[in-house]
Amino acid sequence: MKIFLAGASGAIGGHLVTQLVARGHEVVGTTRTPAKLGALRDLGAQAVVVDALDPESVAEAVAKAEPEVVVHQMTALGGPPDFRHAKRMAAATDRLRIEGTDHLLAAARAVGVRKFVAQSNALWAAQTGPGLADDNVAIEPNPPADVRESVDALRHVEAAVTGITWGDGIALRYGGFYGPGTGLSAEPGAVMAQQIRERKFPIVGNGAGVWSMVHIVDAASATVAAVERGTAGIYNVADDDPAPVSVWLPELARCLGAKPPRRIPAWLVRLIAGQGPVHLMTRARGISSAKAKRELGWTLRYPSWRTGFREGLG
Repeated sequence: MKIFLAGASGAIGGHLVTQLVARGHEVVGTTRTPAKLGALRDLGAQAVVVDALDPESVAEAVAKAEPEVVVHQMTALGGPPDFRHAKRMAAATDRLRIEGTDHLLAAARAVGVRKFVAQSNALWAAQTGPGLADDNVAIEPNPPADVRESVDALRHVEAAVTGITWGDGIALRYGGFYGPGTGLSAEPGAVMAQQIRERKFPIVGNGAGVWSMVHIVDAASATVAAVERGTAGIYNVADDDPAPVSVWLPELARCLGAKPPRRIPAWLVRLIAGQGPVHLMTRARGISSAKAKRELGWTLRYPSWRTGFREGLG
């Protein structure tokens, strides 16, 4: 198939291009940065610069590509780990998830695209009911006020994409990425890993928030499976070993050769960074990816982060 991959130079983009090309698909990959065009071409994609917030730029690129499938992986995440920068990244990503999604959907519909696959996030699965959240659980309806705009943006992506009537709209709720090309890897410059080494990524409060993780290569293979076999709806994409922050973070620090993470009271983090980070560290709910494995035939290279942290950080 011919696939238009928006956000091809992001954390998952390179892995996704590599896997799609290896399976015989033709990929047109977008980036905001002209300097990244060569790297995308080296991976086998046709590379184009697109301003996702400019509807004419998006419409022109999609019309020229004439794809059968559009994959939306656009975010503005990455960069130095300071609080102000994080707020700017979140705001820019919110715009991509709202305006960028709408522009891509309009362009895709105009050229007769039959499948649209978009990135969502599992960390904000609603806190309703016991156990792991399945694919039918809504995005948290009452998030902390300081992250409401970002959670609303996730809700917009999922509703807009799965609500299309002219094709199969698929939202993939990914767990936390780790591995080569992400902020959580053994590579130089990996932002989150550096924070952990510097003991700047603490366990907050009781650290009871349950996170579902996914190696970036597994996230990409699930996306390929959705492109090839997915039908309309939401699919959770994470490994089989959801765990509290208090369990996986010390093990990650050990695998990175770092000292154990500090512990900081929730009230102090709430004062400094807001309620959103406290919620994720103390109340996040893990997810089940049974549907993706059952319906997409998806198998994991790293079924647990325990193995992935030891062998797959890059």
